[in-house]
Amino acid sequence: MRRIDVNGASLNVIDRGAGPAVVFIHGFPLNHTMWAAQLDALAANNRLIAPDLRGFGQSTATDGTVTIAQFADDVAAALDALAVRQPVCLCGLSMGGYVAFQFLRKYRDRVRSLVLCDTRSAADTPEAAEGRRKMAEEVLRNGTAALAEAMLPRLLHPRTAQERPQVAAAVRDMILSCDPRGVAAAQRGMAARPDVTELLPSIDVRTLVIVGQEDAISPPAEMRKIAAAIPQAQFVEVPDAGHMAPMENAALVNAALAKFLADELHAR
Repeated sequence: MRRIDVNGASLNVIDRGAGPAVVFIHGFPLNHTMWAAQLDALAANNRLIAPDLRGFGQSTATDGTVTIAQFADDVAAALDALAVRQPVCLCGLSMGGYVAFQFLRKYRDRVRSLVLCDTRSAADTPEAAEGRRKMAEEVLRNGTAALAEAMLPRLLHPRTAQERPQVAAAVRDMILSCDPRGVAAAQRGMAARPDVTELLPSIDVRTLVIVGQEDAISPPAEMRKIAAAIPQAQFVEVPDAGHMAPMENAALVNAALAKFLADELHAR
């Protein structure tokens, strides 16, 4: 675990293993620990880098608005600080997927491959954007407890909450630990994020698209369309999982990632 100062923020970053670099970008309102199973499974053959984005986990928060492009700039600066010179495999879930799209758009030469987990290419509708802005104000007034209770049923497959309460507890703890300023700043940034659907056909790196079979936020049908629009994309639908597929069915997600990364090495 390292502390890295980037663009006026101090980021907490996990840097583990050796080999080709894989960067894991967490979702909202979570932190790097959502990738714990992947960090344990893949470190033998890869250098795994997992930051807490600004305002989340143990990274410092910023008041106001943090745009998705700013998160991408922070990731690029963290890679500079870690002396990562070769292109990386960029893996993002949900909000982390939004960050991955912006990173690819701004820093194409630093990306060798892409993994999109349970995310969306479309911008928010006006109603959804307004809901995010209202949630930002609510969290600043009252903290993250209500946010955790509202989001958990949408993040997890009902069976996960019933049969694996430790997973639900881990997600709840991540949300409760968030700095309300970070949650609000990210919500405002997501409300203003651009639609990147037109970017999809121009993505020219190997891409793996992963979605939980019961994801209510980024449904499989929507993610299948994302995969179909990307020329070199593979699609994996994960059973027994909702929006948090890497936590809910870690074994299958790990296997898909390991194969994707191994095939990448063989293709060189």
